[in-house]
Amino acid sequence: MARMLYSATMSLDGFIAGPGGDMSWLTSYLGPNPTADGLVDQIGALLIGRRTFGGDDPNRGTDKEGPFGGAWTGPQFVLTHQIPGAAQVSEHRSERGAERTVATPGITFLDDLDAAVAAAKAAAGEKYVNILGADVARQCLQAGVLDEILVFLAPVLLGDGVRLLDQPGGTNVRLERLSLSQAPLATGVWFRVLG
Repeated sequence: MARMLYSATMSLDGFIAGPGGDMSWLTSYLGPNPTADGLVDQIGALLIGRRTFGGDDPNRGTDKEGPFGGAWTGPQFVLTHQIPGAAQVSEHRSERGAERTVATPGITFLDDLDAAVAAAKAAAGEKYVNILGADVARQCLQAGVLDEILVFLAPVLLGDGVRLLDQPGGTNVRLERLSLSQAPLATGVWFRVLG
């Protein structure tokens, strides 16, 4: 069964995006990375937050535009309260409740976390569902469905922006380190979520 993985590149001070979701800082830290490159083949589906889906792609307008520098293609599930194209929305009921989707090739918009996780896991098969977006990752962690976290630590300080995990009031989630990898532009640390 598919496992849920949150992966992101993070500044030393804990930000995965700059102010306003700016991702331009990231281009200086993208490059050969065996862990990141190997991850692409292990992903069966993406679960993406709406802001991340519609946000800043540091490779926009280049041949590397898209998830994982354009190296990954496959089913994408976007979790949002504002499903686009109301005229194109189909609604149906499942055992999890109402589910709304938009028919866009390869991309499904859903407005329910449980339904989005179930759909992404079904699409991923035995591979990972890779989570893109801090808020969706936080929701998955709170719901107890996040299995692993992979952080690529970039040698930069951003000072402000979107945190890897922002939990008002704090939280104490135990992690077990699975691996540590070094690449010229970022260090990867892979964890299992223990709870």
